Amino acid sequence: MSPSTSSAITLHINGEKYTLPVDHRTTLLDALRERLDLTGTKKGCDQGQCGACTVLLDGRRTVSCLQLAVAAEGRAVTTIEGVADGDRLHPVQQAFLDLDGYQCGYCTPGQICSALAVIEEHAAGWPSAATEDVRPEAGPPALTDEEIRERMSGNLCRCGAYMSIVRAVARAAERTAAGTASEEAAA
Repeated sequence: MSPSTSSAITLHINGEKYTLPVDHRTTLLDALRERLDLTGTKKGCDQGQCGACTVLLDGRRTVSCLQLAVAAEGRAVTTIEGVADGDRLHPVQQAFLDLDGYQCGYCTPGQICSALAVIEEHAAGWPSAATEDVRPEAGPPALTDEEIRERMSGNLCRCGAYMSIVRAVARAAERTAAGTASEEAAA
């Protein structure tokens, strides 16, 4: 008897549970777009090189074209559809809108998901290849344009909106930090 090449899995996407049968070779990207009609996540190169399909998996960014759907079972998946709070845009989305961090918009969902992770990684003190002092006692580096460019380097923009993307990430990081500080003061 040959082993089955498909099974039913349960995916936790944007706070909702979805149970669906999938072939074991189905990527998370294809499950999202073709099986669940969550088409905000884009298929760019389908080789993990452009970042257009970036989603958050347990809060960490991943290119969904290289992630098997079966490997995402039981983990929290956040797509661009799950970033806003109802009609209220997330500060990253608002910054991209305010500062023209998009042109054609194709890469924007992946850019925004990546930016969310960049802000979290930076706040947690994770160094990047651009970080000069990586000693833990040095604390988080300043979120300079160079740091942002390095941290966002896995997301390509064919239109070349990089300057606006960097400004949008910087603004969103400032607003996120200010919001966190005001929440802590109120507590």
